[in-house]
This record gives sequence, structure tokens and C-alpha cells, in this order.
Amino acid sequence: MEDVELLKRMQKDDERAFAGAKAAANSRADGCMGRMVKLHNRYVSLALLLLGTLRLQAQARIEPQGYGLIAHRGGVVDNTTAENSLEALKKAIERGYDRVEIDVRMSKDSVFIVHHDRNFIRYYGLDKPVDQLTWSAMQKLKGNLGNRVHSLEEILSAARGHIKVMVDLKIPGNDTLLHAKLIHMLAQYGMLADGMMIGTEASTDFYRGKIALSCTRQQLEDNMLRPDYHPSHYYLFSGQITADDVKWAARHGIPVVGVINAWAQRGDAMTKGADAAKALLAAGVRTFQIDSMFDVFFL
Repeated sequence: MEDVELLKRMQKDDERAFAGAKAAANSRADGCMGRMVKLHNRYVSLALLLLGTLRLQAQARIEPQGYGLIAHRGGVVDNTTAENSLEALKKAIERGYDRVEIDVRMSKDSVFIVHHDRNFIRYYGLDKPVDQLTWSAMQKLKGNLGNRVHSLEEILSAARGHIKVMVDLKIPGNDTLLHAKLIHMLAQYGMLADGMMIGTEASTDFYRGKIALSCTRQQLEDNMLRPDYHPSHYYLFSGQITADDVKWAARHGIPVVGVINAWAQRGDAMTKGADAAKALLAAGVRTFQIDSMFDVFFL
């Protein structure tokens, strides 16, 4: 704000100087024009300096006040950075996110990849199902933001030691050999012990007890009836969490994650995202999975 006020004062000084220069223009046209050009350049230089300062501030590391933030869609995603890209992941690390949510699929030749959609229309313009394309073919794709498809190992390698992960599993069915391979890979990169997963109904029994699984409150209450139940096996995950839900989860030792995703905010996403953040914070939620555009609500 001090920079902004400084710029305003400098602009007013320059405007007065311009007025004086114009009054003497008839007798000293050449000299006044030179002075006006210099003053104009001074104003432009100050404006550019201020914009640069504000841009650096906008990109600075976030300092959430006791909150845990999980970057949805693979990191900090914007109009120059594609979702589920190494660039988005690096930005999330630099911004200080606690965890990153990544979408895991599988190529035709059984390579784990990080990609959200069932096909490659967005970013790549290819209407081809992910599971019908080999990894070698995927490596040739070039996105409209300079991005490419990454293997899960690439992402885990870049994340290791810097940020935790939440896996959004998008592999259908219950191929236990493939799931065992995924568990092994997460363990190999140190991402299993404190990992989180948004699972599928078909694979829940396999992953239960191996990694924390997302649940609604009703699902948690059902799981509590199981003889193998343990609160560390699950977490409450929803965009509609009440104060009663938070208190109930705390009594049972269950982690709580509130959700604020842009796709669910119809109309003015920022206004509705702000309302969602306010409601979840008022309920007592302290960990959030968010699209990075909403992290301003937690500074």
C-alpha cells in the first residue's frame, strides 16, 4: 500500500509539472517538450517498478495461519501453467503448500501417469482414451501451454522431500497387482505413510489400512462398524462440513479436509469460493483441498 501511495503522490507531482511546462510552451517549446518527455519517462519507470513489486508480492510464499493447504489439480494452475504438470507442482512447493493432489491413471502398457481427464482433448487436442494410448505415444504429446504428460514416478521424484501427496485414483476395477504396484511406488518415494487417497468403490477393500481413504460422514459411520476399523485409515472429505461434523470427527480422532474446487462454484467463482471458505473456517475446518486461486482466503 505504501508503494501505491508513493506512486499516486509522484503522479500528482508530475501532473503539476506538466501543467507548468505547457504554460511556458509558446516561448520555450523545445525545452519544455524535452522536460515533458523526461517527466513522462520518470512516471512510466515508477509505474513499471511498482507493478514488478506487486507481481513479486503476488507470487510470494503463502503463510497460512495454522491451515494445511492441498493444491488441487497437481499444484498451482493458472493461464500459463497446466494442471498436473511439473511446473504446477514446483509452484505449489514454492508457494508453501502442505500437499498436492494428483490424478493417477494408467497407459495402455501399464505405466502410471498423472492426468485428470479420460482423454487428451484438453491441452492436447487428441480425442483418444488414456488407456488406449501407450506411454511412448503419450511422451510425444505437446500441450498448448508447453506442457506434457508426466509419469507418476516423475511427479513423485520431484515432490519427494518437498511436499506430500493426495492421490485421486482414476483407475477402474480392482486389479490388485496394479494396486500393489502403486502402493510400492508410493512407499519407494516416501509418500505412503502420510499419504491420502481419493479412492474408488471397487478398490476400497484393497487400499483400506494401507493409505488414508476419503469418506463422507455416513461412510465413516458405516466403517466404524467394521472389526478392522481404525481412524487412521480414513479422513472426512467434503465441501459441506458443519461444526457438528468437525466436533464429531475430533472426538473420534478422524482428520478433516474441506474442499473448495473451482468447478463446483457456479457463476462468480471467487465470490462463491470466498463464501465456501468462510463457512468451512467457521465450522472449525483447518485443512483444505483447494484450487490455487482460492489460497488468498487463507493468508
